[in-house]
Amino acid sequence: MDLVVRAQALLQREYAHAGYNIGINDGASAGQTVPHLHIHLIPRFAGDVPDPRGGVRWVMPDKAKYWP
Repeated sequence: MDLVVRAQALLQREYAHAGYNIGINDGASAGQTVPHLHIHLIPRFAGDVPDPRGGVRWVMPDKAKYWP
């Protein structure tokens, strides 16, 4: 998590975002489709989507359902 905090600080200095989402999908029941670990760190801005509820999965609604 130290790396996440450091990355968030870099993003904050560059973009001055209002918040951020952190997401990890761990296990098939959590939506993981490839067995590996990566962390989504998504800077958020007031008004970047009409309704920010739903967090990481819906931060880009047109990409939320990427499976056929």
